[in-house]
Amino acid sequence: MRCRPTRTDALLGVATFCLVAAAVITDGGPPGRAVLAYGFAVGFGGLLLCSRQWPVPALLATAAGIVGYYWLDLPAIGLAAPTAAVLYTAAERGRAVPATLVGGGLLALSVAMRLAEGDAVSIVVGFDLGSEAALMLAVIALGDAVRSRRSLRAEMARQAVAAVEDRRRETARQVEAERLRIAREVHDTLGHTMSVITLQSAVAQEALADNAQDQARTALAAISSAGGSAMGELRATLHTLRRDSGTREPAPGFDQLHTLVDGVRRSGLPVELTVTGRVDALPAVVGTTAYRIVQEALTNTLRHAHASQVHVTVRATGPGLSLEVVDDGHGAPPGAPLDGNGHGLRGMTERVCLLGGTVEAGNGERGGFRVHARLPLAGSGA
Repeated sequence: MRCRPTRTDALLGVATFCLVAAAVITDGGPPGRAVLAYGFAVGFGGLLLCSRQWPVPALLATAAGIVGYYWLDLPAIGLAAPTAAVLYTAAERGRAVPATLVGGGLLALSVAMRLAEGDAVSIVVGFDLGSEAALMLAVIALGDAVRSRRSLRAEMARQAVAAVEDRRRETARQVEAERLRIAREVHDTLGHTMSVITLQSAVAQEALADNAQDQARTALAAISSAGGSAMGELRATLHTLRRDSGTREPAPGFDQLHTLVDGVRRSGLPVELTVTGRVDALPAVVGTTAYRIVQEALTNTLRHAHASQVHVTVRATGPGLSLEVVDDGHGAPPGAPLDGNGHGLRGMTERVCLLGGTVEAGNGERGGFRVHARLPLAGSGA
C-alpha cells in the first residue's frame, strides 16, 4: 500500500533543513562551499518526504549523503542534525534494527575519521560520541515506542470490533434459540389440544345426531377442559415475549404425564401407561422433555394413526430415561415423510438433541407406529 507523506513528514523535513542550514551558517566558510552545503541540507530534508514509503532506502541515502558531505570537506554539521528525523521515521515504520545499524555505522565511521585527523580522544570518545549516540538511541526508541503504541491501539480496536461482533452473533443465536423454543412450545400445546378438540367434536356431532345427550355433554366437557389447559400453557409460553417482569408458570413436567394420558383416554383412545424405575427425582428439563415427547407422539396418533390402542412405556435406569410410544394403527405409508407438517417430530428431535439423547420414529415391527427416545440423566440440570 502506497504511503503518502504526512504533515509530520513535511515538518520533520523542514526541521532537518533548518538544523543543517543553521550549522552551516554557524561554521561560516567560503560562499561556494556554503551553497553546496545548503544543497545537501535540502536533500536531507527532502529525503524525509519519501521516508514513510521507503524507510530503509531513505535511511541509506541519508547515510551516503553524510559520507559524501564530509568527503567534500563541507562545514561541520555533526551527525544528529541530518539523521535524527530519518532515524525516528525508520523506527516508527518498524525498521528499528536497520536504523540502529546505520546510526552505529555512522558513529563508528565518524570516530575513526576524527581520530585519524588528530582530534583529541577525550573529546571525540568522551563527549561527542556519548552525546550523539544517546541522541540517536533516543529518537530510535521514540519512533519504536510510537509504532508499538499505534499497533496496540489498532489491536485493541480490532478486539473491540471482534467483541461487538461476537456479542451480536451470540445475541442472534440466543434469539433464534428462544424463537425455536417458543415455536416448539406453541406447536406442542396447540397441536395436541386441537387434535383432542377435533376428535371430541366429531364424537359430539355423532352423539347429537344419535340424540345421545350424555355422550355429547362428555365430549363437550372434554373440549372445554382441553381448551382451558391449552390456554394456560399458551399464556405461560407467550409470557416470554413480553417485556414486563413477573413470575412465569412452569412448563408441564413428568408429574403431569398421567393427566395427559387421562385426557387422551377421555378422547376415546385407550392408552396403557407403564412406568418403571425411579422417576420421582427427574431433573426438570428431562421431565418436561419426556412430557413433550409423549404429548407429540399421542397427538400424531390421534391425528393420523386411526389406532385402537396405544402403549406408553417409561423406564428410568441409572444412566438415562427410556420412552416408547407404540400404537396399533396403520403406520406411515412407505416413502411418506414421517411428519407431514414438518414441525412435530422435528421439534421432538431438537428437544432430545439438546439433552444429548437420541430419538427413533418409524413403523413398528408388528405394524402401527413407534417412537422411542433415550434421555441421559447424568449431568442433566434442573
